Amino acid sequence: MHESPVAVITGAASGIGRALAVHYAQRGVRSVIGTFPGDPHDPEETLRLVEQAGGQAVIQDVDVRDTASVETFADRALNDFGRLDYAVANAGVLRNAPLGELTDARWNDMLDVDLTGVLRTLRAGSTRMDDGGAMVAVSSIAGGVYGWEQHAHYAAAKAGILGLVRSIAVELGPRGIRANVVIPGLIETPQSLDPVNSLGPEGLERAGQDIPWGRVGRPEEVASVIGFLTSADAAYVTGQSLVVDGGLTVKMKA
Repeated sequence: MHESPVAVITGAASGIGRALAVHYAQRGVRSVIGTFPGDPHDPEETLRLVEQAGGQAVIQDVDVRDTASVETFADRALNDFGRLDYAVANAGVLRNAPLGELTDARWNDMLDVDLTGVLRTLRAGSTRMDDGGAMVAVSSIAGGVYGWEQHAHYAAAKAGILGLVRSIAVELGPRGIRANVVIPGLIETPQSLDPVNSLGPEGLERAGQDIPWGRVGRPEEVASVIGFLTSADAAYVTGQSLVVDGGLTVKMKA
């Protein structure tokens, strides 16, 4: 009997990661729900939604700044489910920092999570997958497409993901392992709803009025694209960056 696939997802206590775990559950994919111990969001709620959708998952603490933690996280797939098919690097932080206040420490802390954390996640996944697996990293239109004032460190990390994943795709192609990037636009997540480091609820609502689709996106709308990229439907797609933004980045400004 064919065993159902297994995915590891960082940053799965909320937002896009939570939506992806539920999306996978609906399609028979089992998940390791990665959660940062300091995250205020409850991974048990993700697990509840997965089980409500008829799926299977386990929760594993993971700090993507720490290689040993990421390795243990990836091992959880093998230990509990006996295989690993998909690795999704979704964990990230967002911090506001004007250039004059962007110290080396703040720069390094950001890249350690949002870029090197992606490397650690995909590296760990690749060494535990059989040939034919798939990996996705989550970037952002900030850096992936646009610049963003007072967020140079964040944008640099998110732009770096594109080069990282393209190179991984080339290297792992002979093994049949695909690697792609999703570039979300303005999506209503706990991160974007933060009024200090991001747009906040009012800013998101205003921004949504300027999007051709007429609103900001939902986590589920990004999750379904990640699901596609890790599925057999995308069997010949690798090294690509797919923007999910309701038309925001292609709209000509007056």
